[in-house]
Amino acid sequence: MKISSSDYDLSAATWHKSSYSGGSGGDCLEIADGHPGIVPVRDSKVAEGPTLVFRAAAWTSFVADLKND
Repeated sequence: MKISSSDYDLSAATWHKSSYSGGSGGDCLEIADGHPGIVPVRDSKVAEGPTLVFRAAAWTSFVADLKND
């Protein structure tokens, strides 16, 4: 089953920038907490731009693979 950001109301989402982001505002992702089962992700430079929504298990697996590389 495909999920879409339009399936969720993210208008009141609280976004958090990666702890690896520098103070220069470079290339960075933000995620929104508090959405059980999903992880909304957006580009920090384009806050009003598109949002991707991942299933929480898929995001956890993705992050674990990044840490292992």
